[in-house]
Amino acid sequence: MSVLRTATTAVFCFALMGAVFSPGAKADEWNRQTVVTFSAPVEIPGVHLTGWGVLPAGTYVFKILDSQSERHIVQIFDKDQASILATIIAIPNYRLKATDKTVITFRERPAGQPEALRAWFYPGKKWGEEFVYSKARAVQLAKETNTPVLFTPAEIPVEVANPIKSADEPVVAALKHAPVMAIKPTGEEVELAQAVTPPPAQELVADKSDATLVAANTLPNALPSTASWLPLIALLGFLALGGAWTLRLAQRRVR
Repeated sequence: MSVLRTATTAVFCFALMGAVFSPGAKADEWNRQTVVTFSAPVEIPGVHLTGWGVLPAGTYVFKILDSQSERHIVQIFDKDQASILATIIAIPNYRLKATDKTVITFRERPAGQPEALRAWFYPGKKWGEEFVYSKARAVQLAKETNTPVLFTPAEIPVEVANPIKSADEPVVAALKHAPVMAIKPTGEEVELAQAVTPPPAQELVADKSDATLVAANTLPNALPSTASWLPLIALLGFLALGGAWTLRLAQRRVR
């Protein structure tokens, strides 16, 4: 009796381990999924779903759609992730100290106008995503905030009728290859390096490698030999549940 009870407990613990360490547990590390709540309206750059140039106060979800060493493509979703509201170019910008919480920075605007989104820092990272505006809007913001603002001179649509759902869409390809510069409050255009501090190359390479590994482990068709050992644990967990059920039946028969 005691042997069967002990075996049953061990099997259930093993099954629990398989559920906890499943590959999906680290999905947020890959796309930086972050829930953000704004207490006031916020102006956003990028390509908007028609009618969403300014986000009303509320809760939204930020995610990385596509990442390269020199820039990222960030998307903003509604609270339920039912709609993609904006797709934005972002340039990695370094900070001296990482925090364990999400940090969103803004460009202060005159009274009565919504603050403009500036950067998003994911917890634990020393660098974040500095957002890029259209040239015309960047010129205005630089004067209003008295700080350099990143911009792209490329002609990218401001609004789209349908949300951008794939990194393969033409608009995303244009965002990934669009030139990015900075505009000073004086109206002088300067190189990107004069406005942002890029992360050390080794950090970007390490982060890219981690993202690739997690992405591979979250793909449903990834082969066990090229993914991590975590899917095997999950499979063993399900098999262990079946074994636990068999042991329970045997325990009842002994009684």
